[in-house]
Amino acid sequence: MKVAVTGARGFVGPHLVDHLVACGDDVLPLDRHGPDSFDVTDPVAVHERLSDARPDVVYHLAALSHVGESWKSPAASFRVNAEGTLNVLRTCTDLKTERVIVVLSSEEYGRVAEADLPLTEDSPLRPVTPYGASKAAADLLALQSFLGDGLGAIRVRPFSHTGPGQSARFVVPALAARIARAERDEIEQIPVGSLDAVRDLTDVRDVVRAYRLVAERGEPGAVYNVCSGTGVSVQEIADRLLARATRSIRLVTDPDLVRPVEVPRLVGSNVLLREATGWTPQIPLEQTLLDVLQDARDAL
Repeated sequence: MKVAVTGARGFVGPHLVDHLVACGDDVLPLDRHGPDSFDVTDPVAVHERLSDARPDVVYHLAALSHVGESWKSPAASFRVNAEGTLNVLRTCTDLKTERVIVVLSSEEYGRVAEADLPLTEDSPLRPVTPYGASKAAADLLALQSFLGDGLGAIRVRPFSHTGPGQSARFVVPALAARIARAERDEIEQIPVGSLDAVRDLTDVRDVVRAYRLVAERGEPGAVYNVCSGTGVSVQEIADRLLARATRSIRLVTDPDLVRPVEVPRLVGSNVLLREATGWTPQIPLEQTLLDVLQDARDAL
């Protein structure tokens, strides 16, 4: 199968490309970084590149994905995440692409009450961050492309995911990187933001398996949560990482690392995904955290 992956040089992209290649797919990686720059905000360039390639499936990952940074540049987040998605969808409609997997976010659900959990695909979208709002807009554009244009668009809403190769701008690798530096430099304490948030955390290598299964077995027009179905607090993640440290390290709250608005608890249901594709997470959280910590140590 001939496939294209936008955002192929981000965090998830390389894992997805590796998985697709291992499955025997002919993969075209597309990214704004690299020898053949691919800018999703340029509709002409998007049309030309995908017209040349004519993929059977497009995995649309390209996005500005840092939630905290979206507060500083909400217009840029919207342009890349929503407008960029529109450009990919319009091109794929013109080319009659068989499947387009549009990668969205659990941030679309926004602030939720305990009684609302676990979140299902039918839960209301109430984003509280510019990033979440930009993804909600992309979500509706993907739905419109199916309903109005007949495009085989399938939406996925991944919850938090991590693994080797993720930028230290994100919470798990950030904690791991600080621990690794503290081990090397014999530092006794490291700064952290809020530890109270609870997230549904999945290994990125399980997430990319879900994406390909959705492309194979998912229903066009449908939306699927990609999540473990289990919540874990940032405090627990930090404690598990610290338990693997080679020296005693304390956590100290740094107000500059606390987001202006934080969704306190975000846990999803993966029932629909499991029923449609047979997917289940295979990599335990302990292994994921060990791999991320080792990745941080290797980076030093």
